[in-house]
Amino acid sequence: MQLVVFDLDYTVWQPEMYQLNGPVSLVKADDWMGKQKRKARTPPRQVPPGSATTQKGMIVTDRTGTPITVFDGASHALSEINRMKKEGGWPIQVAISSRTDEPSWARKCMEWLVVADGTPLSKCFDQNLIEISYADKATHFESLQRKTGLDFDQMAFFDNEHWNIRGVSELGVKYFHTPTGMTREAWE
Repeated sequence: MQLVVFDLDYTVWQPEMYQLNGPVSLVKADDWMGKQKRKARTPPRQVPPGSATTQKGMIVTDRTGTPITVFDGASHALSEINRMKKEGGWPIQVAISSRTDEPSWARKCMEWLVVADGTPLSKCFDQNLIEISYADKATHFESLQRKTGLDFDQMAFFDNEHWNIRGVSELGVKYFHTPTGMTREAWE
């Protein structure tokens, strides 16, 4: 494979942008943990795995405090790609194909959230290969094909939605269905 393409919502992170209540922001993790109204016997909430950001001690939430987290498998896969690129042994491009209804929120999440190796999501992808629009995935892939000059059979796609997978498989793209978010097993 010469191009690996990831969907964002419920493949790289959760929840999906349409599920959020208002725009995303960075909040202090300590404040977020303390905002929980709880009974005396209920343990305090913990910072969820996958919520690391570029700002130490901060997490990304919507205005009601719902945290946005990176799936472990996505974090692992993107960190592995970063490692392989640094070692120079794997000439691969990395792209996004996302139909999110809140592209500005998605871009903020990419700017703030980091993967396991500490790299911001925004730096894990080739900047000219980011397709975030409400167009269908086949349209995204046709654009990626024009930009890269690669044949569709040299592309791999990870997505949680079966109907998106079906659309790009007809082009000849190798696909990986991740219905519960990106997993390490899907990457391996």
